[in-house]
Parts: sequence; structure tokens; C-alpha cells
Amino acid sequence: MSPTPVHWIAAAIFAIALLHTFAAKRFERLSQRHPRHAGLFHLLGEVEVVFGFWAIVLILSMALIVGGGDALAYAESRNYTEPLFVFVVMVIAASRPVSRTVMSLVDAIAEIVPVRTPLATAWLGLAAVPLLGSFVTEPAAMTIAALMLAPRIFRPQVPERAKYLALGVLFVNVSIGGTLTSYAAPPVLMVAAAWRWDSAFMLATFGWKAALAVALNATVATFALRRHLQPAPVGNDAPPVEARVPRSVAVVHLALLAGVVSFAHHPVVFLGLFLLFLGFTQAYERHQSRLIIKEALLVGFFLAGLVVLGGMQQWWLQPIVSSLAPAALFLGALGLTAITDNAALTYLGSLIVGIPDASKYMLVAGAVAGGGLTVIANAPNPAGVALLKQGFADGTVGAVGLLLGALGPTAIAAAAFVFL
Repeated sequence: MSPTPVHWIAAAIFAIALLHTFAAKRFERLSQRHPRHAGLFHLLGEVEVVFGFWAIVLILSMALIVGGGDALAYAESRNYTEPLFVFVVMVIAASRPVSRTVMSLVDAIAEIVPVRTPLATAWLGLAAVPLLGSFVTEPAAMTIAALMLAPRIFRPQVPERAKYLALGVLFVNVSIGGTLTSYAAPPVLMVAAAWRWDSAFMLATFGWKAALAVALNATVATFALRRHLQPAPVGNDAPPVEARVPRSVAVVHLALLAGVVSFAHHPVVFLGLFLLFLGFTQAYERHQSRLIIKEALLVGFFLAGLVVLGGMQQWWLQPIVSSLAPAALFLGALGLTAITDNAALTYLGSLIVGIPDASKYMLVAGAVAGGGLTVIANAPNPAGVALLKQGFADGTVGAVGLLLGALGPTAIAAAAFVFL
């Protein structure tokens, strides 16, 4: 297709949004240096706001160039199912009955593993929970893992480099850990129907390789963090003990989560279940903690902005994807994933007529292996940032720090998909 002026403007705004993502930490520091405008700088420093903000700029620019009707028609033509789903599944997965159930199970396993309990808990959070994403979806796994690891790893006392390594491992492991089935990872979901990839195919072709890479990444990170992992505080230093959640309440929450996951592509259904969930939490408020509505809304705003901006990038992305040989396609997908959502990348690949099986494999392998390099590389990443950023300096996650922390885990994931 021949690009129009609107396409060029959209590409320029997309590039500015990428640069803004890398500069978010600088805006946060400016908010501290200039208290008079701290509110504005803090807003611009919120990574979750970046793509939503620039998506609004794009729509306003389109309205000035082609008219308000066409701009509104484009905005309404985009599919916002994934942002809505991530918002809903984040809130439910982070609810106290669900998170406490999973954490209790992890703690029970950690107690019987023949290593120090803090090491076992950290390893399970970085390995077992990301693999759980193949069954409860990646956004839910990211939410649960972040809540579990936040008080253990992402603390002010832990060096920044160690925290960025852990964050890189978490993001990479969640990205590749969803490949054991055909419905949990967004980049796999985009091609599964078109290429007839079922869960058995995914497990035999991608899943076992991903599981090995996840285990190795988690082991390396846990070893690097071993001196900073402390037992849970006791006595006066221990946090207040939360009242036990009744089993019936936990069952209802888990059933609602299962329903949302089962109808992940039907917003009418999962939003209805979410409203039921909100009513239930209000009725049994004494068994609940604060719902992360604000954090989940910011993540949904981020992903919706990515949907709007990404929809105008097909004109330059698809020729690149379709022109590469399998080996080059793997490296290209690995690199392009860092600057565009990996689900959008594989979706473009699914539109290519007659793409060879080797190229299909390399495209998806590269897309999921590179899912931890940046915040925008994989849909669940903004959820992890929203829940963990307070553990980093200035209360924000630096794009460069994340990139450096994810390079090693990404190399391990890439090697597993290419050489195994």
C-alpha cells in the first residue's frame, strides 16, 4: 500500500511515543526538581500513560487533516478486546482471595523444597507462575507473580541492577511461558486459528523448549539474588496478619476468573462477569483488600493507545516481515518486538499468503523470545510495571534498565527456540 500523509504522521507520532517511553524516568526526576509543575511531569513520567496520550494526539491530528468523522471512524474501528480483558483479569487475579490462594500454594511447595524457603519462593515466582500463564493467561500470571515477588525482591534494600535482572527474567518468562497452549499468549493467539496450531502442537513445538528456558532463567536470577532474599519478617517486624479468606469466597473468585479466561474474546460476557465480581466483592467486603482498579485502568489505557497507534503502522511493518528469510525473520521479529507489540507483529505475519512453515515458527519464536525487552513488547508487561515500579528508584521503571536486565534472559530464550 502507498502511505498517505496520515500514515507518515502516525509513524512519526509512534516514534515519538517510543522515545517518550525511554525518557519516562527523566520526566519523573523533573517532577522532583520543579515542584511547581510536578503534576504535569509526573503524569508524563507514568509509562502507562505514554501510548494513550500519544494516541489522543494522533486522533486529534487525523481530525485536523482528514476530518473529525474519519478520525472518529478510525478510533471506533479498532478492536479493544485485549485492553478490556487485561483490565478485567488484572483486577480479579489481584483480588485477595485469588492471590492468597496462589501464594499459599507456592508457600506450601517452597516449604518442602530442599533449599532455603526464600530461594524456593523466588524461584517459583519467576518460573512456576509464568508457566501457569499458559492456563490462566499471561496477564493473570503477570499480576499474580508481581504481587508475590514485590515484597521479596522489589524492595528498596535490593540493588537496582538485581531488581532489573529479576524484572527482565519475569517479563521474558511470562512471554515465553504462555506458549504451552494455543490460547494464553497474545502473539500465539493471533495466528493459532489461521495456521491451525492447537495446544498439542504448541506444547510439542514451543512449550517444552520454553519451559527449559524459563527454568534456567529463573535459576540464574535466583542465584544472583540469593544474598538479598530474606526470610519473612517475624514478631514486631512482621506485617499485620490478614484474616483467613473462607474457602467458599475463594472458590467464587476462582470460578469468576476461570469464566473471564474462558470468554477472553467475548467482551460482552467477560465484562458481565466482571460486574458480577464487583457486586460479590461489595457483598463480602470484609474478605477483600483494595481492588487495583486504578492500576488496571492505566494498563488498559496504555494498551488501548498501543492499539490505536499500532493500527497505522502496518504499511511499513508488513513489507519487512514478508521479505525476510526464516533466520533473518527470527532476528527481525526479535528486534521489532522491542518497538511494537508482539501480538501485532504475529498478526501481520498471519496475513501473508503462502508463508512457509519454517517462517511461521521463526516469526512466533522471535516475537515471544523478545517479549521482555521493553514495556511495550508484550501485553502483560505494563501490568508488571504498574505493580512493581514503586520498588525502583524514583518510583518508575527505566526503559534502559529493563532492556539491559532482559538481554540475558532473552538470549537464553532465543537459544532454546533456535537450537533445541
